[in-house]
Amino acid sequence: MSANLFDAAPLPGLDGARTVPIADYGFLSDGEVCALVAPGGSVDWMCVPRFDAPSVFGALLGRQAGSYGFAPIEVSVPVARRYLPGTMILETSWGTPTGWVIVRDALLIGPWHHSEDRSKTYSRTPTDYEAEHILLRTVRCVNGEVQMVMDCEPSFDYGRSGGSWEYTEEGYHQARCTAPDGELELYLTSDMRLGFEGGQASSRTLLKEGDLHFVALSWGGAPPPRDYADAYSRQVWTAHHWQHWLARGNFPDHPWRSYLQRSALTLKGLTYAPSGAILAAGTTSLPESLGGERNYDYRYTWIRDATFALWGMFSLGYDWEAVDFFSFIADLADGDEPLQIMYGIGGEKDLPESELDHLPGYASSRPVRIGNAAYRQQQHDVWGALLDSVYLHSKVTNHLDNRIWSICEKQVQEALEHWREPDAGIWEVRGPLQHFTSSKIMCWVAADRGALLAEAYSEHERAKQWREAAEEIKADILANGVDSRGVFTQHYDTDALDASLLLAPLLRFLPPDDERIRNTVLAIADELSVHDLVLRYQVHETDDGFAGEEGTFTICSFWLVSALCEIGEFQRAHKLCAKLLAAAGPLELYGEELDPRTGRHLGNFPQAFTHLALINAVMHVIRMEEERGGVDGNRQQRGRQATRAADDEPLATRPTGRTDQPPSNPTASTG
Repeated sequence: MSANLFDAAPLPGLDGARTVPIADYGFLSDGEVCALVAPGGSVDWMCVPRFDAPSVFGALLGRQAGSYGFAPIEVSVPVARRYLPGTMILETSWGTPTGWVIVRDALLIGPWHHSEDRSKTYSRTPTDYEAEHILLRTVRCVNGEVQMVMDCEPSFDYGRSGGSWEYTEEGYHQARCTAPDGELELYLTSDMRLGFEGGQASSRTLLKEGDLHFVALSWGGAPPPRDYADAYSRQVWTAHHWQHWLARGNFPDHPWRSYLQRSALTLKGLTYAPSGAILAAGTTSLPESLGGERNYDYRYTWIRDATFALWGMFSLGYDWEAVDFFSFIADLADGDEPLQIMYGIGGEKDLPESELDHLPGYASSRPVRIGNAAYRQQQHDVWGALLDSVYLHSKVTNHLDNRIWSICEKQVQEALEHWREPDAGIWEVRGPLQHFTSSKIMCWVAADRGALLAEAYSEHERAKQWREAAEEIKADILANGVDSRGVFTQHYDTDALDASLLLAPLLRFLPPDDERIRNTVLAIADELSVHDLVLRYQVHETDDGFAGEEGTFTICSFWLVSALCEIGEFQRAHKLCAKLLAAAGPLELYGEELDPRTGRHLGNFPQAFTHLALINAVMHVIRMEEERGGVDGNRQQRGRQATRAADDEPLATRPTGRTDQPPSNPTASTG
């Protein structure tokens, strides 16, 4: 559903060039790579052979970095765009002065093909399907005649080197583009005739009513289709795959269901299938403010996101995906090395950061960064995030494998050893270390959940010890992290607000009816918001190591919805949730931030944990509607199945006065 609240016209970059609004991009995925497709039919972002590899199409960050267009020659603005219902297949309808065509784009998924060998990348349990490593584009002329143009110009290694094209056979229907180092080859196969113009492969085809054509870009996977019938069959297989996957979920019968379903599909699309890791986002260096320097690489997985991700997947019924992500996290934690805050999607530990000076950046917003130096930061919330996810996993699956106790013991001890020290905090500030209140709360979570897990393992003495430690941490927070108004502060030496404190009621640090919780939620809603949308913090009050402004963080605004529900402010929560959903992109996708003045999406896109926070917020509102009698009985029953009963499961969305309840909303990635 497209928002009518804001102007979504293309914005000028700082160099005067027209720039596609971030939220207007369509997102495609096959679980190993993703592609962003502009309304005008150009693939402006794709990395091969996996999400975090160097880009082959990078026009999103600089026009010289490669793109792949497929559109009519007469027009540049489509009539309509949508996803085929329940899928990740993007359909674009074009009307021209002479006719109409429909283009469908998909990253193909097909049957599992390792029948006589083993995958070199999969560390999780194989499924019945896998990526075919093919970007398929089909076109159908439905009326009149339309001149179609296809231009494919890869630029390897983030636009630092072009490729060379050559035909692979007699005729004009397949070509190969080879990177200068010879390590990557792209094949272009089509029933249209292909030609070369420098580093660009092109096709010019006049379609008449009833004509059908395809073009397939492939790399090192299944053989590409050689005729339209095969291409269409694979497109149908991919559509059915997504629809069958979506049908496994539990979605309430509610007007906001489509947002939950698109969020679920997006999260699945941002999951690296071979390892189960969930990327924070599919892109790098999309700015938090135009022309600003807050540009980061988000193509990695953050430990702090584990509980939030598990909550979202379990609450919607995707237990297999939750188990895969938990197994990825457990693999990382089950070792002798200290736990990092973030890892590569294959479990890589070193993520060195560098800048690509040859790229101007999105809307001329430099720098363009690859890698993320935050992997070396001290962030004390990591232990609580891990223990919270372990506890949640154990309650939902009713199973603790033989690694869990050693992981639990090690991470609780780490938290207890370091909780008195300052850190960089949840927002990964690059200024001086501080005693961030949210980090202390997460250390409390580590000890609290550790004690609950110790009881499950009949380690009663250890449970007693950790429970006492949790009480000591809580007492320290209440003595030093609350101001004279009874509001939780960003860190111990300030009265500044911080949106991360919205997690306090959701993590059950105190009962939702505690005055300090209520005061904090309302203070953030009233004082840390711009047009109802929530900032992380006031940049003039926080030394984060950067200059300039930033937009409101959409994840924080969705946290506020959940927190308002917790403290009983239902009408305010419902109104804010409706506003946030109305601000979604035309394809119901979200970036990291919203400019509160224009509604433009900012930051990396699509942002996985914005969609996870959306799931939590919408589930909170639906639960409150049920309790207030706002929906019919059948819907109430389905909603209960989807959100789980608060007294029986650790996925509580119902506010209670109990502090021993497990979390209803965990932490999320930041950058």
